[in-house]
Amino acid sequence: MTTFIADTTALLERTPAVLRTLLIGLPDAWTDTPDTADGWRPRDVVGHLITGEQSDWISRTRRILEHGTSLPFDRFERFEMLERDVGVPLDDLVERFATLRAANLASLGELVADADLDRRGMHPSLGEVTLRELLATWAVHDLDHIGQIYAALAGSRDADVGPWKQYLGILLRRDDPSAIPG
Repeated sequence: MTTFIADTTALLERTPAVLRTLLIGLPDAWTDTPDTADGWRPRDVVGHLITGEQSDWISRTRRILEHGTSLPFDRFERFEMLERDVGVPLDDLVERFATLRAANLASLGELVADADLDRRGMHPSLGEVTLRELLATWAVHDLDHIGQIYAALAGSRDADVGPWKQYLGILLRRDDPSAIPG
């Protein structure tokens, strides 16, 4: 029988390998297009994931364990990467993310047990949240942004697919960004 922590970690530990396989060495012709007109390129997404590794998931886990709901989480700077990562090659960003993720998963294993999952923290805009919700969000956040990277890669060939676009949902969603939450 596996545990929630083990199940969540099983997904989280795969993200660096997915990003390496998908992005390392890929020509700029594939990676310079955002997922939507006002969206992010793959490098922006990886930079955003780095920010999460630096200042979100483990720091919020510690905040829950040490302070409960008495001290709210710090706000997450969702767009920090847009200035921080200027000029940094995508391959380097992917490797930086992989290094940070490995360290954070090691910390998670040392800090948290399944018995801690119902402990609560205070999100600055969502209110009370549980550690279980935070960790589930971490995993789904990865999946959401991996999907965003795929959409950006597909978008780099939007004009080239011609009439087949009508069969390609990943490209059709680019035409209606209002269908994408948040």
